[in-house]
This record gives sequence, C-alpha cells and structure tokens, in this order.
Amino acid sequence: MSLVIASIDIAAPVQDVWDYVMTPARMSDWVTIVDRIDRIDPGPVRPGFRMTQTLHLRGVNFKVHWTLEALDAPHFARWEGNGPARSKAVTENRLTERDGRTHFDYRNEFRTPFGPLGAAASRVIVGGIPEKEANASLRSLQQILETAT
Repeated sequence: MSLVIASIDIAAPVQDVWDYVMTPARMSDWVTIVDRIDRIDPGPVRPGFRMTQTLHLRGVNFKVHWTLEALDAPHFARWEGNGPARSKAVTENRLTERDGRTHFDYRNEFRTPFGPLGAAASRVIVGGIPEKEANASLRSLQQILETAT
C-alpha cells in the first residue's frame, strides 16, 4: 500500500472550492495526472456516482473506474477506484473553512497488484511522483480558484 497526503489553503469559500472539485468534467483542468475523462454518470454527484478517467503517470496511460462511496457536501468526499491488474485506490477530499478560506486535505491510498512484490516494484518505478503530482494538482486548483475570485 502507498499513501499520499497533501494539503493547501485556498483563498475561496468552501462552497466554491467544493463546487469546482466535485464537477467531474473539470478534473482534467486541475488534476495533473488526469489525461481525460472517459465516462461520467449523468446528473449530480451522489453516493454511487461513477466516472472513468484515463490517467497518465511516467509516460503510461491507464484507466481508473471511480465510484463515489461517501459524500458529506461541502466538506468530504471519498472515491474508490479500480485500475489495471486489480489495482485499487481510495481518494478522500476534506474541506474545512478557516477564516473565510478553504483548507483542502487530500489523501490517496493505493494498492498495487501482486502483493508485496508489486508494492516494491511500484516504489522503485514510481518513487515520490504521486506526492509531487498531488501537490502540483492542489497548487493548480488554488491558482484557478484564486484567479477566478
């Protein structure tokens, strides 16, 4: 298992950040590893909502099928994803208001296939890239939302 934790403060109200982050069609605008959104369920996000993304990491594209498992708008969302070769990921977004700003806590836990051997290979191949990309994504989101207000 690999764990990535990142956070940032954004000079925008929680509801504005939530509305942007929870619009699946916008994810490729700020999440640096999202190459494209392949499929999105119709209607508003809700528990059970599904989407499929093509992600790009270290020169490789791969699909992840996400399901929104938990939702407490506008403060918490938990997505669970299934990727290639039975890999799995859980992403949590937690937003809290701090003096009119939004504190965004991001957590991503992913499990590679093939148990300990797959985890060791992932550390060698991927290294610290997921953490760097998570921080770059949050900075991108911050820039988009602070420029818009």
